[in-house]
Amino acid sequence: MPTQNHRLPSAIRTTFLLACALLASCTPLPPAPAPALAVPAAPAALPAPAWQRQGVQLLHIAPEESLLTITVRRGGALARLGHDHVVASHTLQGVVAPALGRAQLRFRLDEMRVDEESLRQAAGLTTTPSADAIAGTRHNMLVRVLEAERYPWVSIEARRTGDKQVFDADITLHGVTRTVQLPVRVEQAADGRRLQASGSLLLKQSDFGIVPFAVLGGAMAVQDQMELAFRITARQEVSAPGSGASPGR
Repeated sequence: MPTQNHRLPSAIRTTFLLACALLASCTPLPPAPAPALAVPAAPAALPAPAWQRQGVQLLHIAPEESLLTITVRRGGALARLGHDHVVASHTLQGVVAPALGRAQLRFRLDEMRVDEESLRQAAGLTTTPSADAIAGTRHNMLVRVLEAERYPWVSIEARRTGDKQVFDADITLHGVTRTVQLPVRVEQAADGRRLQASGSLLLKQSDFGIVPFAVLGGAMAVQDQMELAFRITARQEVSAPGSGASPGR
């Protein structure tokens, strides 16, 4: 008997492969839901900075008035099927010493929020990921990429350079510390009791030993470069204890 060709027509086969790619990029792997990451109940307060001096004014970061975002972009041959993403920390903690030109802050990775609609719009992201895609992104980010259970904290130590608008910042992420130049716009109240700082910079995940997320041999992937932006408010807290460190969560 003559053999029959059972292969799918080219157009159907292509559509099938693209659908598989989309599913692979937007859902956590493996398919079974992973257990929630453990969050310490009440860790110790943020340690006092090594540069703290008696009598030097400390301003405390107000998390409810502060925001740090990281935007990552899609890449690969099938990038058009994926989404760009923005993740945000609303729980920054730390202190600023304006007289010394120093600041210390940190935040937990597992407290970051993924793809809040208002932040997507502010970042100019035009696609709208589904709730399942957002959940998959969060799982992949925390578990597969950042290993948040092993490296839960991101910390930043900043010190002013000769240029008052540029700080040297030691950023510790994924257990790796890199020093970068961080342009910062600082506005301080006349009485010195309140300060606002904002800025942005580009970082590479690979500089911190992170392998950007990718599937299908890189056909759908997250670009190595990420955009970090922040807006921080710090104020004097008269009732704060001697070290002035905000309590951890």
